[in-house]
Amino acid sequence: MIVFRLSKSKYSHDLSGRGAEKAGGRWNSKGTALLYTSESRALCTTEVAVHTPLGIVPTEYDLVTLEIPDTVSIYQVEMTDLPTNWKAFPYHPATQRIGDGFVNEGQSLVLQVPSAVVQGDSNYLLNPDHPEMAQVKRVSIEPFDFDERLFRK
Repeated sequence: MIVFRLSKSKYSHDLSGRGAEKAGGRWNSKGTALLYTSESRALCTTEVAVHTPLGIVPTEYDLVTLEIPDTVSIYQVEMTDLPTNWKAFPYHPATQRIGDGFVNEGQSLVLQVPSAVVQGDSNYLLNPDHPEMAQVKRVSIEPFDFDERLFRK
């Protein structure tokens, strides 16, 4: 499986999940490392756009392409596992508990979750401390320029 990650250029080689560990996110609380990736370049772009104020075009980003072997373990979160307001912002504690529990249990490398931004698409969260992480290959890192029309006021 190929997944994508948009990252500030200075962090594009870092697959440790430490950024999410420091800040927390929809699927993890502060203190839990997770590496957020998406099923497509378009979903990555949208995920960054919703966290960027209008009028500001993100700069100095790289698109990181990763290959996850088909043999690794994936745990899929079903919509029926989520509270009705799982897409809320600030993030719902129930979704953070799912991600934190996933990391703490350590059973699978990948947590497949629905995107809160693009209905029907998925994000793939990687547990950087899982033994199978060594099987993930970095296919490429390339500069990424955002289309400024996405960020117009």
